[in-house]
Amino acid sequence: MNKTELVNAVAEKAALSKKDAEKVINATVDAITAALVAGDKVQLVGFGAFEVKTRAARQGRNPRTKETITIPASKSPVFKAGKALKDAVAK
Repeated sequence: MNKTELVNAVAEKAALSKKDAEKVINATVDAITAALVAGDKVQLVGFGAFEVKTRAARQGRNPRTKETITIPASKSPVFKAGKALKDAVAK
């Protein structure tokens, strides 16, 4: 499912126009993004949780030259599915 299909599905289920459904989806994504940038965790009970994981700096190896390099610390967003979502997918 791509964004257009998601907008159509939300518009149909919520009895909204496609334009309003797209605004809702964009606002939701923007709010989740802003919260993650601020370092907050976003939990949607039954669906899952979005959070930012920090990876420490570490040593790596360039496979081409076999030279040891330092991989810098980084942050990346992660999603952990909730129990209800896991159960629904497992059926």
